[in-house]
Amino acid sequence: MAHSEPPVALNGSQISYIGHDCTNIPAFLGDAYGHFAKRLDLSFNQLRSLAGLKMFTELEELVVDNNLLGNDLQLPRLPNLHTLTLNKNRLTDIEALLEHLAAVTPSLEYLSLLGNEACPNQLVSPDKDEDDYQRYRYFVLYKLPQLKFLDTRKVTRKEVMEAQARGAFMKVVKPKSEAGYLSNVATSTTASTQKATDSSGTISSDGQLFRRHTEGHE
Repeated sequence: MAHSEPPVALNGSQISYIGHDCTNIPAFLGDAYGHFAKRLDLSFNQLRSLAGLKMFTELEELVVDNNLLGNDLQLPRLPNLHTLTLNKNRLTDIEALLEHLAAVTPSLEYLSLLGNEACPNQLVSPDKDEDDYQRYRYFVLYKLPQLKFLDTRKVTRKEVMEAQARGAFMKVVKPKSEAGYLSNVATSTTASTQKATDSSGTISSDGQLFRRHTEGHE
């Protein structure tokens, strides 16, 4: 053979281009497959931009795990996209990301953000706990109420109702003053507790001190 086979795995409308250290989506992918690809897997590259996705007009599933995507991430409008996994990238601004996804992926039902700083998961951030993660889920579901799965868990009806009721406040860095809450904070944090004020009982922190309210938590 005069030419080697392209490093693309093609299975019907499913395209995989994994582990090639590319920083951008190669133009040939969009030219050759963009008009019919429904699933695109670009995991284990060095992607810093997804600009090349504008050619993938029929895309329903996008997997871009283990890349270098940051807060400047921009997706084209993908009206049919229902599944997006962004695990193990460099995303830190959850609010900006969710607002962008709400605008460009109206059909999104499955989202996974594990392994990003924006997702307070104990496997990546030992200083986080289950309450931090649950608050994150409420906030995500407040912004994207149509989701059916978030990370590895199915979205429950209870979560959707809680997100509608309280999700808007889950990003706020000043929790309500509660004696029991502050006691928990004092025993479970280190440097951040120095910012707690004795007079008002409020805490100015970077969001790591969030816990669910103790009421109804038993």
